[in-house]
This record gives sequence, structure tokens and C-alpha cells, in this order.
Amino acid sequence: MAEKFKQAMRKSQRRIEYAKAPAVKVDDKEAIVEAVHRKRVKKLLFGENIGDWLPKTELGKKVKAGEIKDLNEIFDKNLKIMEPEIVDFFIKEIKEKLMDTTKTSYVRMAGRKYGYRCAVLIGDGSSFLGFGIAKDKDKWTSAGKAARMARLNLIRAKRGCGSWECTCGTGHSVPFNVSGKTGASRITLMPAPLGTGLVATEVVKPVLEFVGISDIWSRTSGETSTKINIIQATIDALKSTFRKEKTSH
Repeated sequence: MAEKFKQAMRKSQRRIEYAKAPAVKVDDKEAIVEAVHRKRVKKLLFGENIGDWLPKTELGKKVKAGEIKDLNEIFDKNLKIMEPEIVDFFIKEIKEKLMDTTKTSYVRMAGRKYGYRCAVLIGDGSSFLGFGIAKDKDKWTSAGKAARMARLNLIRAKRGCGSWECTCGTGHSVPFNVSGKTGASRITLMPAPLGTGLVATEVVKPVLEFVGISDIWSRTSGETSTKINIIQATIDALKSTFRKEKTSH
């Protein structure tokens, strides 16, 4: 009972401090992007300090106890991340970007109600990438929920130098051709030599940058105008970089 009382007091204190914080205008997309990039999302979801985190799952308890050293160990053991705080525990400076905001509507007996759907991309700039989608009546709250979902949907990508034109051996591209699809959207990522840049659409570029890829060739097909499907297809292709055997294309 004493522990539950302490948790309730901590939550109450956070609400009071958050209420005293200056208001953020979220009437347009730029304000939401600013709110997502700032630490207010993390403050709302996880509190003032990650040290206040009380893990609820077995994996979370092992992480906080120091039994698991990094995220690579979690993926090597094929464990599922059920708490977003685990990602923030290992990645101190995580990158976040609001990829899409859409106004939604639904009908109730009182009439038509409106809400928002936000899609947020996160990454560490090296190997780990996450993408989340969430809905809410408020734009900023929806963006915060999407950031939380992105942490739960974290994937690991492998970089390499798979182009026959380049022998630098650094991880500036993908190790071999990979393909991914979501719905009717398909994409193929091909290794490019150093200095080529990201030969991809503007939607795909942030996804590649968030895993540290700087040179690549890409080819899309199918329904390419659906932004979220193209992003998810790119993430599906990056997940394939950890397959054990290289297949021919």
C-alpha cells in the first residue's frame, strides 16, 4: 500500500508541474513537430527522469537491474519490448520526426466528432528505427501516443557496403539488395558507392537517415502515393538486412 501511495503522489506531482508549464500552441503542423522534438513528449509519457521508471515486465526489470546491457542483446534473444521506457533507457539522445498528420472524423449520436491521426518516426542514427501511428482528439496528444508506439515497434537494421563499385568497407549503405512491401506499395533498396547520396523519394529519405544510411539507390512500384505505406515498406526492407543468407534478386 505504501508503494502504491508513493506512485500516486509522484503522478500527482507530475500533473501539477505539467499544468504549470507554458502552453504549447498546436493549431498547425509546425507546432506539433516542435512539440514532438522537444522533451515535453517524454516528460508527459515517462516523467521527469527515466530513473523514476518502475518496470512492470520481466524484461524491464532485467534492464533496470543491469542484467541486459544493450538493445542488441534484446534483439539477439528475440525478446519483445513491451515498455517504451526500455528504449529511452538505452538510447539517451533519440531522434524523432512527425511524418504525417491527418484529420479524422467519426459519427456519434450527438453528431460528427473530429480527431487527428499522427505518424511519428524515431531512430538513433545508427541501427535502430521505430514507427508508430496513433489517434486522439488532440493533435499533440496523438503525436505523443504515436511516439510511444514507435518505441514499442522498434526494429534493427544492418548497414554495410554492398556495392561492387565501392570497396571502402564502411556502413554507409545496405549490405545487399533488400525489398519490402506494405499493402500495394513496394520498394527495393540497392547498395550504392560512397558519395552517391540518397536516391529516393522525400518520404523515404528520413527513414534511411535515421538508421545512418547515406548512400543508396531505390526503386518503388505499386501505390506510391500512400505515404504511410511507403514508410512501412521501407522499414520492412530494412528488417530484411538481418537475414542470414543472401538471396538473389
